[in-house]
Amino acid sequence: MGPDLRLSRRQVLRGTGIALASGLPFAGTASAGSAVLGEYDVVVVGAGAAGMTAALTAAKRGLSCVVLEKAAKFGGSAARSGAGIWIPCNPVLAQAGVRDTPEKAARYLAAVVGPSIPASRQEAFLANGPAMLSFVMANSPLRFRWMEGYSDYYPELPGGMPDGRSIEPDQLDGNILGAELANLNPPYLATPAGMVVFSADYKWLALAAVNPKGAAVAAACLARGTAAALAGQKPLTMGQSLAAGLRAGLHRAGVPVWLNTPLTDLVIENGKVTGVTVVAGVVKARRGVIVGSGGFEHNAAMRAEYQRQPIGTQWTVGARSNTGDGILAGRRAGAALDLMDDAWWGPAIPLPGEPYFCLAERTLPGGLMVDAAGKRFVNEAAPYSDVVHTMYDRNPTTPTIPAWLIVDQHYRNRYLFRDVAPLLPLPAEWYSAGAVKKAWTVESLGTAIGVPPQALRATVDRFNGQALSGVDSDFHRGASVYDHYYTDPHVLPNSCLAALWEPPFYAFKIVPGDLGTKGGMRTDARARVLRADGSVIPGLYAAGNASAAVMGPSYAGAGSTIGPAMTFGYVAANDLADQTA
Repeated sequence: MGPDLRLSRRQVLRGTGIALASGLPFAGTASAGSAVLGEYDVVVVGAGAAGMTAALTAAKRGLSCVVLEKAAKFGGSAARSGAGIWIPCNPVLAQAGVRDTPEKAARYLAAVVGPSIPASRQEAFLANGPAMLSFVMANSPLRFRWMEGYSDYYPELPGGMPDGRSIEPDQLDGNILGAELANLNPPYLATPAGMVVFSADYKWLALAAVNPKGAAVAAACLARGTAAALAGQKPLTMGQSLAAGLRAGLHRAGVPVWLNTPLTDLVIENGKVTGVTVVAGVVKARRGVIVGSGGFEHNAAMRAEYQRQPIGTQWTVGARSNTGDGILAGRRAGAALDLMDDAWWGPAIPLPGEPYFCLAERTLPGGLMVDAAGKRFVNEAAPYSDVVHTMYDRNPTTPTIPAWLIVDQHYRNRYLFRDVAPLLPLPAEWYSAGAVKKAWTVESLGTAIGVPPQALRATVDRFNGQALSGVDSDFHRGASVYDHYYTDPHVLPNSCLAALWEPPFYAFKIVPGDLGTKGGMRTDARARVLRADGSVIPGLYAAGNASAAVMGPSYAGAGSTIGPAMTFGYVAANDLADQTA
């Protein structure tokens, strides 16, 4: 693939046999008399993981297809992410020797999700996920690797797996995209310069200063980066690899991707969705429209309407273009909405510029979280979505928004914090933004963050005693295998727990962040959008965060967002392809 990947809008439309009228307006919503910009079998809205998988499937099933992307870049939130993918019984796991069965997976998903999600949707996800992954590997340059040891989030539940079911994209050379690489949405956090890093490496990079395996992993990441540079490659991993690989597959399949083309509404004729309107006109869909436009995390009005307070758009790390356009269009078309109060939550530190989604830092030994009363309120190492659910549940009675992550200098001397190496000072702008406070005693730290000093002292003393014994009798931190993923295996007797004793002490502000919202259009097992009475809106499909998540209010494991998003994009396209013309 070379520089010819980027086609002009006029070239794309010429290929469909439909020309743009000269002088076509480029502002305002298209009306009934708007110009027809193109006609395809399938119109896909959104160039994220769900949309690009759907488009690739449609094309390979022999349907003409176009992808309309609101942003100036493709990849959406998936490109920004670590790109974990949770799909049980998939071929990558089988090749790695992971012993999973459909029965185990079904038991586990049912135990995690509960009765809120119809069994038919759960079954559709589990049945189609492995086939989707095989299809993607057969029709794109993407390859994947098992994230060995990244436990399912509830491994003690029936069917749970302590070594995990999550996979991630393998390294990809960005040169395959030619000039189109410049249109790839950048990552949420840049990979350290000169290194090639996988998601599974980060748990060890955090320990590189104190753990031999951490140092070895850091050396391996550097060696990969050096080898790629010597080979003239532009190495991509994680979400960058996933989005680039899907985009390369679309190019090979001849599927155009129109950037800077936001959906303004759906076209409905005789009760059926037959296309979409964009700023410049109408794009017709002979068979149907698949909405994969993401959630509404950057729509303040929708968050205020549907979600618990305090909430806003400043704590999310989702793509900025995710303002709920597809969900709102579906609602206008009569779609029922579910799970709108929920999100793919996680504790976040409101750093200047962009929040930091806090994974290892709150789990590593030597830290604890406290509420406004200066008391612990949660197992800090629990699945990140659960921690924020607890914050919201408790906040009306005992304020937990913000909460505070308390650590000491011993912790800072040992572990990477975001991208700040051990021993190095934290950036001054973090302090000036109020995201972190520092003091030489626990009591003075309590005063600095506005919690009762003696209560904080008592909390730290109690926590220290439990750390020494290795048993957290208050919140059972370390009782689950999952709790130990982002920890220090050299800390005994419980790798999750270590005492705080060395001044100065630090407090990091913790707010309810998210990877994106998880509520959206209600869909069935075929990814068809449903009305409140259960009837199908003909011609309308949804996948990814534009649809209500198959995970319900929970989170089965790393990649529970992207795995189902890709799977139901695949399901939707196959359903359209199976229709008679």
